[in-house]
Amino acid sequence: MVIQFLLLLAFYAAVKRLLHKIRSLPPSPFPTLPVIGHLHLLKKPLHRSLSRISRRHGPVALLQFLVVSSPDAAEECLARNDVVFANRPRLLAGKHLGYNYTSLAWSSCGDHWRNLRRIASLEILSTNCLQTLSSIRLARSLPRLLAKSGGQSVDMKSAFFELMLNVMMQMIAGKRYYGENVGEVEEARKFREIVTESFRVGGANNIGEFLPFLRLMGLEGLEEKLMELQKKRDEFMQNLIDKSQSGEGNAFPKAAAAEGGKRSTTRTKLSRASWGPYNRSNTKKSREYGLVSWQALLAAGTDTSAATMEWAMSAMLNHPEIMKKARAEIDQVMGHDRLVGKSDLPKLPYLHCVMNETMRMYPVGPLLVPHESAEECRVGGYRVPGGTMLLINLFSIQNDPKYWPDAAKFKAERFEGMEGMRDGYKMMPFGSGRRGCPGEKLALRMIGLMLGSLIQCLEWERIGDEPIDMTEGTGLTMPKAQPLFAKCRARSFTSDLLSQA
Repeated sequence: MVIQFLLLLAFYAAVKRLLHKIRSLPPSPFPTLPVIGHLHLLKKPLHRSLSRISRRHGPVALLQFLVVSSPDAAEECLARNDVVFANRPRLLAGKHLGYNYTSLAWSSCGDHWRNLRRIASLEILSTNCLQTLSSIRLARSLPRLLAKSGGQSVDMKSAFFELMLNVMMQMIAGKRYYGENVGEVEEARKFREIVTESFRVGGANNIGEFLPFLRLMGLEGLEEKLMELQKKRDEFMQNLIDKSQSGEGNAFPKAAAAEGGKRSTTRTKLSRASWGPYNRSNTKKSREYGLVSWQALLAAGTDTSAATMEWAMSAMLNHPEIMKKARAEIDQVMGHDRLVGKSDLPKLPYLHCVMNETMRMYPVGPLLVPHESAEECRVGGYRVPGGTMLLINLFSIQNDPKYWPDAAKFKAERFEGMEGMRDGYKMMPFGSGRRGCPGEKLALRMIGLMLGSLIQCLEWERIGDEPIDMTEGTGLTMPKAQPLFAKCRARSFTSDLLSQA
């Protein structure tokens, strides 16, 4: 009986492989097993498993989904076939966390998505809107707080997350949770747990999302986790809305208009934009639309930038010569008389090199957000059927020695003389094409201001003699497996500078 089963299994695998070649599909690992497909090859973190498969089977490979791991293949998907791959797959995360695929991240290409993208790009995250934000003042609040630590160990993961939560809440709701004389710490702690869980159980790192039989058998309990998580997210946002409408916050036009001034105008615009085409009616649909927009902004704007800052500080602590060089550049441009400001960022090319090298080695979106083909197309000379899920293995591309000499070494100097943070399709930390990240400008500004302020104002050192552990954890945004703890002391002139902020 066992022999018969093995013979049947071998026959199935051989026929499957033959049909695969006849149909001119991309290479696929052999064998493809019944029901479970390539489950035996997929381990966490998923981007590393896919990198190993790509090294063996080439930069275009087909499992239960299409995975590309080269700049040329990525360009084919995100440039030549940009329209074809503009859709999103119907993953459980999009169903529950994206309000049945209606959020900006999870909505497929169409009139609804185009309206969301227009709101994000032209109203919420436009250059003019960002100019009105108090990001600089909030960026300076963290150095001021850390300067009081007296050389004690500091949890930088929490500090960066709290900073970005303040920025996003100030931008959206006119309130902040952390800093001097600010309450509601417990509420902010709950939100951090929600965001962390969202990126842990949602998105492309959940193997169960690609294998329907796991969902049907309830082996992972993924859908139940997502439903419970969305319930927490809704309760948090509903509480924020209720406070806004009662006058405790400034999240909606009525409350924001009472403040007057430039920031009030900005928040009024944000609130109006969040409700989109439904803002003329007080319907359940309108309320859900607002919740979708606000949740997407808060979640996407906090964890991603905070994670990049944590990776950057970890790398500089392991390479103190890099931090020293970045500090010398800042001191030369600013002196000791003023803090780094947004107008100074273009004058700090080496700081940008550090940021670029961080985003190259440790992209917070290692697989980007999954795409799906709307129709049949060709990638790498192979036929890709319509409805195929696409994963761009950005981690593999940006850490491949074929494109990056000494790829495993943190070398900020490799980016000297390069403008921006893109290098064709070898380097695209914010994605590319019509589904590229609309929050790129805000993220780069906050990361630059924050790292610049921390380097300028504080002396840093590791907790012990051992290098910082740079192992990545699992999750949609590739967090550090071990949160960063570090020691810092204020520089001699820091007190005077921070008193001016």
